[in-house]
Amino acid sequence: MEGGKVSQDPLDLAAVAPDASHYLLTPGVLVRARSTSDVAAAMAAATRHKMAINFRSGGTSLSGQGLTNGVMVDTRRSFRGVEVLDGGRKVRVQPGATIVAVNSVLARYGRKLGPDPASSVACTLGGVLADNSSGMSCGTVANSYRTLDSMVFVLASGTVIDTADPQCEDKLAHDEPELVETLMALRDQCREQARADEIAFQFSRKNTMGYGLNAFLDYDTPAQILSHLMIGSEGTLGFISSAVMNTVKIMPNLATALLHFPTLDAATKALPALVKSGVTVTELMDSSSLQLCRDDPANGHIIPPAPGNGDAALLVEYHCPDQKSRDEAVEAGNSVISGLDLVNEPTFTDDPAVRGPIWTLRNGLYAKVAGTRQSGQTALLEDIAVPVETLAGVCGDLQQLFSEHNYPESIIFGHAKDGNIHFLVVEDFRNKAGLDRYEKFTEDMVTLVLNAHGTLKAEHGTGRIMAPFVARQYGPDLYRIMCQIKESLDPAGVLNRGTIITDDPRLHLKEVKLTPTVQEEVDRCVECGYCEPVCPSRDLTLTPRQRIVMQRAIAQARADGDEVLATDLEERATYPVVQTCAVDGMCQTNCPVHINTGDLVRRLRAEHNPAAWQATWDLAAKGWGPFVTAASAGMSAIKPVPAAATNVLTGAARAVLGADRIPQVSDELPGGGKRRSSGHRSAPHGRPEVVYLPACANTMFGGVMPGEKTTEFAIISLLTAAGIGVTVPEGINSLCCGTPWKSKGMTKGYATMRRRVVDIMRRATRDGELTVISDAVSCSEGFVHELEYEGAEGIRVVDAVQYVADAVLPVMPALPKVASAALHPTCSSTRMGWNDSLQRCAEAVADEVVVADAWGCCGFAGDRGMLHPELTESATRHEATELAEREFDLYLSANRTCELGMERATGKPWRHVLSVLAERMVEYAPA
Repeated sequence: MEGGKVSQDPLDLAAVAPDASHYLLTPGVLVRARSTSDVAAAMAAATRHKMAINFRSGGTSLSGQGLTNGVMVDTRRSFRGVEVLDGGRKVRVQPGATIVAVNSVLARYGRKLGPDPASSVACTLGGVLADNSSGMSCGTVANSYRTLDSMVFVLASGTVIDTADPQCEDKLAHDEPELVETLMALRDQCREQARADEIAFQFSRKNTMGYGLNAFLDYDTPAQILSHLMIGSEGTLGFISSAVMNTVKIMPNLATALLHFPTLDAATKALPALVKSGVTVTELMDSSSLQLCRDDPANGHIIPPAPGNGDAALLVEYHCPDQKSRDEAVEAGNSVISGLDLVNEPTFTDDPAVRGPIWTLRNGLYAKVAGTRQSGQTALLEDIAVPVETLAGVCGDLQQLFSEHNYPESIIFGHAKDGNIHFLVVEDFRNKAGLDRYEKFTEDMVTLVLNAHGTLKAEHGTGRIMAPFVARQYGPDLYRIMCQIKESLDPAGVLNRGTIITDDPRLHLKEVKLTPTVQEEVDRCVECGYCEPVCPSRDLTLTPRQRIVMQRAIAQARADGDEVLATDLEERATYPVVQTCAVDGMCQTNCPVHINTGDLVRRLRAEHNPAAWQATWDLAAKGWGPFVTAASAGMSAIKPVPAAATNVLTGAARAVLGADRIPQVSDELPGGGKRRSSGHRSAPHGRPEVVYLPACANTMFGGVMPGEKTTEFAIISLLTAAGIGVTVPEGINSLCCGTPWKSKGMTKGYATMRRRVVDIMRRATRDGELTVISDAVSCSEGFVHELEYEGAEGIRVVDAVQYVADAVLPVMPALPKVASAALHPTCSSTRMGWNDSLQRCAEAVADEVVVADAWGCCGFAGDRGMLHPELTESATRHEATELAEREFDLYLSANRTCELGMERATGKPWRHVLSVLAERMVEYAPA
């Protein structure tokens, strides 16, 4: 296998074993494929040895189709290509690219992908195509099947077909004559009237059960039929290496309203009139869903209070090409609403500040419900589709089933316009009674849906969960055709064994995932994978989900009495789980249940830290001023020395004390900076208005430009020029935001530092009368957390970028601008909501400000980039590659260590945006 990496490491296998479903199979081999030929080689080997094989990218699958106990092929790391074609009307995608990543590239062309699943932040095109995913608004007209233009796929035999090649039909006929003969025979059978009518009915609604037999009706030639059979085949027929997708136009004019009904029945009965009005989206949320939304600490206040038991809501939205169309849509919507029995008086809005939180709540419903389950319980999410006119009755019957089978923690939500609803129940599979109850409920649910002429899977794919019921939905005749498709393409039966086609009527009851009680962050996790795309270590070691999975694997091994395996996994986990986590909290920004896996890792680090190391860091906290001065002097002393020479000494120390204790240096690191100075600059009225806490990082690491003024000088210059008084308190050189101690799990030293910081803050701000600012966003966030840990209320901390954007830019004269600037937001500016201010400050000095599509946390994480430089290298690789495509006049950020990480990655001089702003103010502003 050229370049691909094969692993049988128990940690690797345990980490990739789960997906977002409630099943668990542990692979025997992990292949990290780097090319299509790697995947083809793995498929050939699996076929020779008759060993099951499956493909994994996003791992967000909910029906159990992302699992195997054989060969798992990772197609996430090396298959993320996105190529815009035809001015954005088409896009070539690889299976590892997420929907959000592709849409961020297409947005500048005013286009997007048709499929829009709720998991877009994490689900990848491999799964979206293989499952025929749809979503909120695409229905059956803009899903993967309908928007496919061409495809490159690999068959189990090793044959590679590109349907964009004019000779693809001839190639397929030459390489696979028996397959072509079978496909043509099946095409003719499917076109017989009775079968054609049944197939047309089955696929007239959202339907991802079984294989897409409609391909035999919609297409004539073998390659085109086969490429569309691949859509929704869930990896059971071959590997989709890449696809060209037709994109859809972004509708710029939106109108959104939340309709609150007294009952679920009233909500579902309102659907026909809303659909007739031309509504694009109608998202149903039942009473339990709404209550979960109300309980959300961030956005719960936007959901109207419950009028009693059994209320429901429809989130409706019109997508329009222009303002005139929007006005007409709103008029049509209001006409329908006026005749509805509603609890609230809804108003249509296009304000992102209003729409955003509502959609955040809706998109996170599954994980939100699952995250509130008791430790050890499993969340089971199903999705069905029924004719819209029967939806009200089906929802009522489902609620009756919940009651009969004693599932009180159940919810119903989904894409009501398409008759497509999701429902979730919580089960405990640790005892036989739970499995028996689930079996009986599933049987009753299947009967209910099929009696209502519905489909058992509308968009999540068949997987293992519904494979035993495919024949019941389609009947023996059409199921026979599906079996022939599978046998002709995978005669050895190795591709995603057990998915879609099975002869085991109890398959859905086997290999159920158990979730042992571990720790708070671990127990709440539903393994949805939303966290993974924003994790800086995702391509180096593990993701947040995998770090949690490892804790569960260790706990399960102990519960099974396998102490040898548990100990082995713990030892293997030290580097990938504990040492290479940036603890940047970016995972929390994507997590529907707000888990910060960094909290778990910090706790693990604290457990790993010996008492002597804790005491050393506590001493550092007590003598922080001299420590920072010494560190600064040390940086200046080693600056003239080549890093390779210095690292001979640090390497020896790392060998003795550990790579996670002693940093390495690199040639781009600057000399030390200047000590911080206390004092104040008066405002016109003679009193300071802000308390400024300069970051100690700017003392340890000096500026990047020769003769550059300090960031502290820049901040004070900006504030005083705007007539804002500023004071830097006495004792500033003994202060730190505490992040070094907190991130390393040095609990004693962190307590020492934060008590000192809070005490000085109280005195300097006169118990909160003045605002506190800092000049490194990670430090600003750190000061906020120190106050939280100490329970200190009433003191406001904001980053200097936010303060300058709000208070200084409005009174600053316009300055001459450079043509372009690259901007690197940070994990802290993202978490704290300061990116808009960062953008505004950058736009004050550059006409064009570019944030890379591949932007992410740089992984420098204080000193983590010096302890493990491979983390920063991996985290910045894609962003640096994208930025290297052109030259910028400026490279800007708002955190010294992040700037160092980006300089290392790009070879460019990254600077604090406020330093540049202050320079230009001094140079160009009138005296």
